[in-house]
Amino acid sequence: MSGKTSMDALILTCGTGGGHNTAALAVKEALESRGHRVDLLNPYELLGSRAASRINNAYIRTVQRAPWVFGCAYLAGEAYRRLPVRSPVYQANRAAEKVMEQYLNSHSYQVILATHVFPGMLLTRLKRRGVPLPPLILIATDYACIPFFEEVDCDYCVIPSPKLTNEFLRFGFRPEQLRPLGIPVRKSFRTPESKPEARRRLQLSEDSPCILLAGGSIGAGKIKGAVRLFELSAHRRPACRLVVVCGNNRRLYQCLRRRCKKDPSVRILSQTNQMADYMRAADLLISKPGGLSSTEAAVSGAPLVHFSPIPGCESKNYRFFTQNGMSLGAKSTLGLLHVLCDKKTPARLEAMKKRQAENVNPEAALDICRLAEEAAEANSPKKLDKCRKKGYSMRENSTNR
Repeated sequence: MSGKTSMDALILTCGTGGGHNTAALAVKEALESRGHRVDLLNPYELLGSRAASRINNAYIRTVQRAPWVFGCAYLAGEAYRRLPVRSPVYQANRAAEKVMEQYLNSHSYQVILATHVFPGMLLTRLKRRGVPLPPLILIATDYACIPFFEEVDCDYCVIPSPKLTNEFLRFGFRPEQLRPLGIPVRKSFRTPESKPEARRRLQLSEDSPCILLAGGSIGAGKIKGAVRLFELSAHRRPACRLVVVCGNNRRLYQCLRRRCKKDPSVRILSQTNQMADYMRAADLLISKPGGLSSTEAAVSGAPLVHFSPIPGCESKNYRFFTQNGMSLGAKSTLGLLHVLCDKKTPARLEAMKKRQAENVNPEAALDICRLAEEAAEANSPKKLDKCRKKGYSMRENSTNR
C-alpha cells in the first residue's frame, strides 16, 4: 500500500489521561496526511457519554487528589498479572462487547489501532469469540509494559524503544509482534523552530530566562509546591519568567490565579493548544513524567526535569528517562530545589539534548502509519487469496519479515 492506495482506519482510545488521546490524534494526523480515511473513537461512548465519563473521571480524580491510590492499584495489577487468570479489566469489557461488535458490523476498516489497553482488551474479547477483525496494532504510550498489556491479542505492538524489547518479551509478547517505533507525537512538536520565534509568538521576553512548569493534561503532581519554591527563590532570578500549565485541573488553576495575580513574572494557564511553542520557548521544563508529554519534550529538545511522578507507570517513565540521560529527576520539592541549585545542572541540561535525540524517534507517527499500511495490505483479499493458493498465511508471513 505504502501510501498509494487509501484505506479506512479506526483508532481507538480512552480518556484516562490525555496522553492516550494525544497519541491517537498524532496517528490520525499522520494517516490523513498520507491520504487515508480515519475514524477516532472512544468505544465506551457507544454505551453513552455518561459511562465514558465515569471511566475517565475515576482515573483523573484519583491521580489529582490521591495519587497514592493509583500507585496501590498499579502494584495490585503487577501482582495480579502473575496469576493464571484473566484480569478484572478484561472481564469488565464484557459490558461494551455487544455495542462494539455492532459498530464494527456497520463499518468497514482495513486496520485498527489502539492507544490504550482497555479498547485493546475489548477487541480481544471479540476476537476470542470468533468475530472477524482487521489487523490490530496496539501502541504503548508509556516506557514500560504496563499491567495487562500482554492480554491484548494484537497483530503488532508498537513499543517506545528497542531498550524495552526484553521487558515486553518477558511478559509474553512474541518477537514478531514487537515494533520499537516510538511514541507518536503531533507534527507541531516535530517542526523545527528557534526559541526566539516561539517566544515572539507567545509574547514572552526574548532576553529573560523562562521556566515552564506542567502537570500534564490533568494538572497532577506537586505543582503548588513548585510554584512556592519559585516564589521563595525569585530574588536569585529576578528577571526569570515562570509559566504554569494546569491542564484541566480547575481547582489548581483557580488557586494559582488567585495566589499569583499580582506577580507579573508568573503566567498561569489552564489548557493550551500551544504546548509545542511553550516547550521550545522554555529554558527549562519541569513536568511530571507522563509517557506522551515526556516524548513531546524530547522531540522538542526541551531541557527537562522530571518532578513528582505518579506511582506506577510514571515511575517507570521517570526511571527510563533519567537512566538514559534524557531528564534530571526530582521526586519531591526538596529534590527539585537541589537540582535547581546544583552547579552541574546547566552542563547536564546541555548534554541532555543529544541523549534525547539518540533515544526518541520524532517520526514515530509516520512510521506507525507505514506499519498500518503494510498490515492492511497483507490482509487485503487479493493478498490473502494469493497466499492461500501458495498454502500459507500472509499475515504470518508479514509478521516474520
